[in-house]
Amino acid sequence: MTDGRATASLRHRLAERGIDPTLLLLVPGLVVAVALFVYPFSYGIGLTVQPTAAMQEQWGGGILANYVAFFRDPFVFDSIGLTMRLALPAALFNVLASVPVAMVLRHRFRGKRLLTSLLVLPITLGTVLTAQGLLIFAGRQGWLNRALLELGLIDEPLQLVNNYLGVMFSLVITGFPFAFLLISSYLSGIDPSLERAAKTLGAGWWQRFRRIILPLLAPGLATTFILTFVLAFSVFPSARLVGDAMGSTRVMSLMAFRAFGEQNDYAMASTIALMMGAVELLVVVAVLGLRSLLYRGTTGGKG
Repeated sequence: MTDGRATASLRHRLAERGIDPTLLLLVPGLVVAVALFVYPFSYGIGLTVQPTAAMQEQWGGGILANYVAFFRDPFVFDSIGLTMRLALPAALFNVLASVPVAMVLRHRFRGKRLLTSLLVLPITLGTVLTAQGLLIFAGRQGWLNRALLELGLIDEPLQLVNNYLGVMFSLVITGFPFAFLLISSYLSGIDPSLERAAKTLGAGWWQRFRRIILPLLAPGLATTFILTFVLAFSVFPSARLVGDAMGSTRVMSLMAFRAFGEQNDYAMASTIALMMGAVELLVVVAVLGLRSLLYRGTTGGKG
């Protein structure tokens, strides 16, 4: 009894101070977050202000020599534009393409489960297998080029991989399933009776989509774009396997790997990784800001 009263008294005292004892359940999660994210992130930031002597001698800037090198070395700095040139179109295409497909698949019809399974199948393949499949199918000696040559439709093999197109194809194949699943989740939460009521009042399919579906789907579109953009922005295997690693697909992740794996410059690699996060954060803030300007209501979906 004494122990029970003491426990109850302790709960009352904590409650009076606005402290919920159940919050202690968050402690294990916080420990894991600190161990797996906060500490490595802080350590990486610390590395960025510990440039090598050669870096300081070449670029100056003292402890900020890595940042000076990043912005003044065109070979490294231009990787921002090259990465954006891949990530933005890929994310935009995946979002726009997933909307009509998800709209069709919300209805019941024979073969729906099979078609849905085929659409999300690339998730199980991973980027490496996807890149290998592209090389086998669309390479200079791949099935597609050989078939077109046999049919006499082309005189020489099409250059569909080991360039910008190869990486774009890979980003679409791997990113579309995520966009499709997210958009389908949001669409499933929109009350079908709203469309039926609008149809009863004489609204066509375009009016129903523009005035009912799209406004309720807008927050989901923004969220889906952000997630697919971050996925595409951090592309690495595809840029190396089916792209032009030191040319048109010289993305930031490859620059970080080059500094880390080839030059053994961990400080510069950390600087590039930090800049990657900063660019992604700027895009995320811009998209969320644009969403708040265009739509202030609640989402209609479950995503």
